Amino acid sequence: MSGREHGHDPLLPHGVQAVVVPLPPAHQVPSDDLEVVPGFERENLQGWIPQLATEADFRAVIEKAFDYRGDVTITRKDGSEITGYLFDRRIGSTLETSVVRLMLATSNERPAIPYSEIAAISFTGRDTAAGKSYEAWVKKYWEKRAKGEKNISLEPEALE
Repeated sequence: MSGREHGHDPLLPHGVQAVVVPLPPAHQVPSDDLEVVPGFERENLQGWIPQLATEADFRAVIEKAFDYRGDVTITRKDGSEITGYLFDRRIGSTLETSVVRLMLATSNERPAIPYSEIAAISFTGRDTAAGKSYEAWVKKYWEKRAKGEKNISLEPEALE
């Protein structure tokens, strides 16, 4: 035990004790006074085919594809296409040393594709987490509770 349980803090100068201020029980704190972390809007990228004009554009699109929760289709410079979930990207100093890795839906392969071989990226798959924020979950909960439902259990939706 560090002594903090009894008001002693090793980071304070010798002889100075920390003052512990007890918080009121949670049921006594008005809900409007609780700390709230603001959410953020996600871009709807599904169906987007961005233009890759500069290296900066290219790197920005790869980052968006990495954050996307659906499949992307990569068109290589040789014309071949590959579709999968972009789960990894390794950023190098040049496009030749930077690589993306995909999980393919049709096999267990995890191909690595250098940025320099990519001609286009399309956000082709459904964003499986779109509209599934905590706020949306809470809204559904309160709607069910307002209807008088008991033992409310909100289960995740099937992905497909």
